[in-house]
Amino acid sequence: MRNRREVYAWCLYDWANSAFVLTVVSGFFPLFFKGFYCGAGTSVVETTARLGVGNTVAGIAIALLSLILGAVADAGAGKKRFLLSFAAIGVASAALLFFVGYGAWMPALILFILGNIGFSCSNLFYDSLLLDVADGDNMDFVSSMGFAFGYIGGVILFAVNVWMMIRPEAFGLGGWFDAVRISFLLVAVWWAVFSIPLLLFVKEKNRKTPVRKKFFTAAADAVGAVKKTFLAIIRRKELLLFLIAYWLYYDGINTFIRMAVDFGLSIGFGPESLMTALIVTQVTAFPASLLFGYLSTKVGAVRMIFAGVLIYLLISVAGSLFMRTEAHFIALAALVGLAQGGIQALSRSYFGKLIPPEESTEYFGFYNVVSRFAVAGPAVVGAAAMAAKSAGVGETVASRVGMSAVGLFFTAGLIVLWLSQNKRGIV
Repeated sequence: MRNRREVYAWCLYDWANSAFVLTVVSGFFPLFFKGFYCGAGTSVVETTARLGVGNTVAGIAIALLSLILGAVADAGAGKKRFLLSFAAIGVASAALLFFVGYGAWMPALILFILGNIGFSCSNLFYDSLLLDVADGDNMDFVSSMGFAFGYIGGVILFAVNVWMMIRPEAFGLGGWFDAVRISFLLVAVWWAVFSIPLLLFVKEKNRKTPVRKKFFTAAADAVGAVKKTFLAIIRRKELLLFLIAYWLYYDGINTFIRMAVDFGLSIGFGPESLMTALIVTQVTAFPASLLFGYLSTKVGAVRMIFAGVLIYLLISVAGSLFMRTEAHFIALAALVGLAQGGIQALSRSYFGKLIPPEESTEYFGFYNVVSRFAVAGPAVVGAAAMAAKSAGVGETVASRVGMSAVGLFFTAGLIVLWLSQNKRGIV
């Protein structure tokens, strides 16, 4: 292993920014957006539509920026500077959410979008710094260790924030609304503080030329690289079909991550149970990904991906339409955790088996772009809920219809995944 101090400093950035995803994106922002930022009198279906559109706008912006920034990262041009700049955007956005007042849903949504952009774009450069802190012999181990740091760090702060929300009086707070607002500040501080080791100790060993001389060239190269890889992919039907399948079912997974809490609130579940469900998902996901990896050696990666997507399809349709109690929601959260980590890990490794090893960087760059364009789901949930409400059904039923629409992505993904295996056989 290279310099251990650099490795741990690099891993701590995952520890730092994972708190944003769990506390803000998945947990407290959907909760606060519906109950505080949108104000009283706004229907739950309308708040779902607003949040869904916000998530989709953020996703499109991130996808478009990734085309350019990915090439900059590959060029090795000022990766730390870009990482810290986008991290600063994320940190500032999380902190400013504390100051957004009651009913000011548009400023809150704009800050949420900016925070997502800061998180995802900084991660582009964080990922590329892996080559600066690890070599081929230990890259898998260091990458996995970064994932583990992020999992632990995110859960630790989230658990504290949930405790503060459930027992605000123990922290001298007036209620759970105060606890949530302070949680946004804590995420910002956590993200900023644990980014300092990367700033101080990680060195860019693969830096080539200054950013100002490479940026526009890198942007042009990005378009050319994407075009070249796409043309190579469309000549291989099984690879193209797998990427389409991945894009579809990953959009469904991404929608669950971003909209599950909003859905729970819309059908009348309490904040405490919803936060508990998120923790259950995180605790289940890590060992489940290892289990899926083991079972894939017995029955094949594609069969396990099928199994995971089928679990999501069951949850999205049967769970959304027939779930009745908070205990049901928590049980379904455990099922989500069971499938989530396994699908993501096996999709990446299976894709790696389909591509030429000597061009893996280019192909995985395209793979990452595909995942960043998987952003339609939240808007579809909102649109389906609004359409159901316009048809005359009640708000609770409309919310159930909206969330069940995610099943379309999983169904389409399964069909295309089956088609991708039609000629080569399930592996």
